[in-house]
This record gives sequence, structure tokens and C-alpha cells, in this order.
Amino acid sequence: MKKITLPVLLAASLAACAAPDVVDGISDPYEQTNRKTHAMNLAVDRALVKPASTAYGTIVPEPVMQGITNVSKTLSLPGVVVNDVLQLRLDEAAHNTVRFIVNATFGIGGLMDVAGAFGLEERDTDFGETLHRWGVGEGNYVVLPLYGPSTERDAFGLLVDIALDPVSLLETGLEKYKLPLTVAGLADARYRYSDLYESVAYESADSYSVLRLTYLDKRRYELVAPLGGAKDDTGGATGGAAAYDIYEDFYE
Repeated sequence: MKKITLPVLLAASLAACAAPDVVDGISDPYEQTNRKTHAMNLAVDRALVKPASTAYGTIVPEPVMQGITNVSKTLSLPGVVVNDVLQLRLDEAAHNTVRFIVNATFGIGGLMDVAGAFGLEERDTDFGETLHRWGVGEGNYVVLPLYGPSTERDAFGLLVDIALDPVSLLETGLEKYKLPLTVAGLADARYRYSDLYESVAYESADSYSVLRLTYLDKRRYELVAPLGGAKDDTGGATGGAAAYDIYEDFYE
């Protein structure tokens, strides 16, 4: 663990000096392979994900679904706090730490979002954003199996978030619940935003291009906005990062 932590902390100390990239345009040299993965993801969605999420959303009562999603988000907070610290955003780290403590205790293990009722709203981040703040470029666009749209930077960040998840590393006993809860949370999201997702994925003339543009623009916007990036008249960040609010909830 020490061998991993030292270089990570050293890199974090350089975060204030690194200039996050402002990206415009699309780099997709893997488009042929990406399109095949995209087609496979749609096939899996039609055959498995949609029926499973529909059954989940139909059978499980709304309060239970919301409670399960809340617990999943609560268990993800320690990883969010780690990334806040690595980004030198100590105020955000404190905010998310208090949110975790309040929801884990008064919220009965996170079943209820008590912290949100007291103004401690959800403030998410990940290692992909950490890399962005360290000045690492987004790389090329990629489509991950089952997961969907991403970039080379965010794909690597996803692997790091999974590998260095504090809940798993500390062997709290909660790690055995995290995967099932995460899957349930994803099923909840797929059910809630079914019409929105399917209008893009199944009804677009070229769903691959639409999802690519939507993902990249939203991701760039959410990375630039916390840094105080200038906004254009449409509400998007400058540098080509427009805010596609209509799809925001689905990618949460």
C-alpha cells in the first residue's frame, strides 16, 4: 500500500501547478472497434439489461429502490473523499466526509439521505477528474463493454477507483454488499430513465455519434465548471463543452 500511496501523494502535490486541459473536438481513432462494442452493448441491453431493470422497477416498491440507491451512494463516498483530497479540494473532502457520517449513522446506513435534508448535498467526483486536475489529457474516446462511453483517461480512472476503493481495501465487511448494491442502483437508473435512454440509443439515426457527443460534452462541462470555467451564452463552458442537461440525469 505504501508503494502506491507515496507516488500518488507526490502527484497530488503537483496538482496546483498542473493546468487542466480544455478540449475541443473529438478524437476517435478506435471508431471501428468502438462501434462494434457499442452494438454489443445495445444487444446486451435489449436482451438482458432492459428486461431485468423493468422487472426490478416493477416489482420493487419505489421507497425500497430509492433506499438501495442511497446506500450504494453512501458506500461510494469514502472513494469520493479520497479523490477530493488528491485534488487538494479539502473543503469538498470535509463536506463529503460529514455527509458520509451523517447518512451512515442518522440515515440508517445510508437508507435515507438525511445529510441532503440538512444542506449537505451530493458532490461527486472520481479519479478521472483527479487526473484532469493533475493536467492529464482526456485521450481518445473509447466505448467500454457494458459500461459504455468513456475516454482513455476516464477508463483508467475507473480502474483506479475500483482498485483503490477504501471500502474494499479496509476490509470493513461492507465490500461484499457493494457490487450487488451498485448493480441494483444501475438497474434503478436504467428503469427511471428508460424512455430517455431508448430515445437516444434506439431511435437515433446514428446512436453511436449521438452518445459520443453527449458524453464528451457533458463530461467536459462538468470538469470545467467546478474550476470556474467561462460559460458561453448557451450555458456551456468555453472550449466546446456545451451542457447537455437533457441527458445529465442518465449519466449521473
